[in-house]
Amino acid sequence: MEDDVEVFTKDFGFDLPTKIEFGIGKINTLKEKLKRYGIERPLVVTDEGIKKAGILEEMKQELDEIDHKIFDGVEANPKDVNVEEGAEFAKEFEPDGIIAVGGGSPIDTAKGINVLLSEKAETVRGFYGKDTMEENSLPFIAIPTTSGTGSEVTFSAVITDTEYDQKRSLRSVKLAPNLAILDPELTETLPESLTAYSGMDAFTHAIEAYTAKTATPLTDSLALHSMQLIVDHLPRAVDEPDDMEARSAMLLASTLAGISFNNSDVASVHCMAEALGGRYDAPHGLCNSIILPYVMDYNKEYCEEKYARVAELMGYSFQDTEKGTKKAVEGVRKLNEEIGIPFIDETGLKESDIEMLAETSAKNLSNESNPRPMDKKDYVELFDRMVKDR
Repeated sequence: MEDDVEVFTKDFGFDLPTKIEFGIGKINTLKEKLKRYGIERPLVVTDEGIKKAGILEEMKQELDEIDHKIFDGVEANPKDVNVEEGAEFAKEFEPDGIIAVGGGSPIDTAKGINVLLSEKAETVRGFYGKDTMEENSLPFIAIPTTSGTGSEVTFSAVITDTEYDQKRSLRSVKLAPNLAILDPELTETLPESLTAYSGMDAFTHAIEAYTAKTATPLTDSLALHSMQLIVDHLPRAVDEPDDMEARSAMLLASTLAGISFNNSDVASVHCMAEALGGRYDAPHGLCNSIILPYVMDYNKEYCEEKYARVAELMGYSFQDTEKGTKKAVEGVRKLNEEIGIPFIDETGLKESDIEMLAETSAKNLSNESNPRPMDKKDYVELFDRMVKDR
């Protein structure tokens, strides 16, 4: 009861500058939306995988009558060089708006490009951190094709600094897309493994937003609904890729989790996952999937009530919150196994790098949001435990 009083009496804010349009076939309204935002010369930011999947062809009718250019030089775990090359490409075209099509990598790259164009800057390095932008950005439409990152509704971007092989964050409300077009049909071509990784990425966002020190009643509500949708639909989305109900539920869950963590925070799972992704270029969702149950187990004594609630929505019965917390950790491990999440080896982790990875994790901006305090030695312990379990 005392915990409830604390939650409902503390101050909090909530931002959602992005308008959301959700529905099957919504991609066919793009031309209308461009007019609404006064975009006549958009830069389309995407990657080769999206082109090969034919998703840009589905947009062809919407774009053909409009002067536009496509920048597809985006890598997984987007790099500072991708952002800078995209901005240089865009300067010659002089776009009046940006459309990002893809997963978190194209959307985050588009955010970085928008920063450089708006600020008339050459390198993204000077904009890492919080509220470093001074100028307003170009009108920006995000069209996600995965159900995981929630980047279409966040005002942050994660970019790999190639000089140090470390992921760095840009955080400013000015980064937020003006509009997110959520069309579940665009996620249908996502391979089984990426459906699993991205789905667990969203689940991690929801759990960390829910248990972070910065959580609020509003972010809790969004996180809980997101988790329920994922538990009920992720295995179906993995096993039956053409199940449009499951695809729709997962896209909605991803967006809800994105709104939640954007107004709360992520925590130690992301600190470790970003360290791994920056070092080995491993898929972010994969890293989160593997790390999540280990951090939950480490945190369990600090958020028993909330983990018990997670166990409950996963369908478990238990006699007290301590047992419920254990069920939550067990349930996440079982979900990982059910959808084919591999072991830590798949990320490329080298034992000789653990000290460095732990130090990077401890320096992450989100480390302070973890419900249980963590320092370098705690991160070393968790990385070591994952290596022993492989």
